[in-house]
Amino acid sequence: MIEDKTERAAEIIKRLKKAYPDAHCALNHSNPLELLVATILSAQCTDERVNIVTAELFRKYRTAQDFAEVSQEELAKDINSCNFFNNKARAIRGAARKLLDDFGGEVPKTMDKLLTLNGVARKTANVVLGNAFGVASGVVVDTHVARLSSRLGLTDETDAVKIEKDLQELVPKKHWVMFPHWLITHGRSVCKARNPKCGECVLESICPKRF
Repeated sequence: MIEDKTERAAEIIKRLKKAYPDAHCALNHSNPLELLVATILSAQCTDERVNIVTAELFRKYRTAQDFAEVSQEELAKDINSCNFFNNKARAIRGAARKLLDDFGGEVPKTMDKLLTLNGVARKTANVVLGNAFGVASGVVVDTHVARLSSRLGLTDETDAVKIEKDLQELVPKKHWVMFPHWLITHGRSVCKARNPKCGECVLESICPKRF
């Protein structure tokens, strides 16, 4: 067992990078606006469901103005198979209006500006910055990242912001964008919430098995 967290994190990165060379953002998108909308929709909802919804949504709405001008009722109906669709419709419309009013209809490329948008907290901002712009502003912490970071002994925190802070100290900045993709892929395929496949796990020999 590797006791030092920094050394363990380095070995985790080495093994997961080799195991999942094709890991990537699972939300389908072709531009920063689509990724922003998809990430807002992904809260409390599976990526698979979001991709089903956005396949039609992104054909109907192509610009921030499209999202800003649609009625609450119509947009909510278009995304009603996602959890909390009414709240998400309000957030998307509000974010789109902010994009038009303050950013010329374009998704901004900084954390501070993204955080001024409706429905955007650090997780969403990190997803957009890292995957749409290649900006390593932080580490995305979703349910998989939080769960595996705890299981692997990289953090004792339960708050997403505090978990991100711990990971930023352990993971080299050059891996901040990809590290969540590796963990998420591993969490979905092997290190499941229930009945993890420890016998198939590339991290088994260095895992403290904190279930």
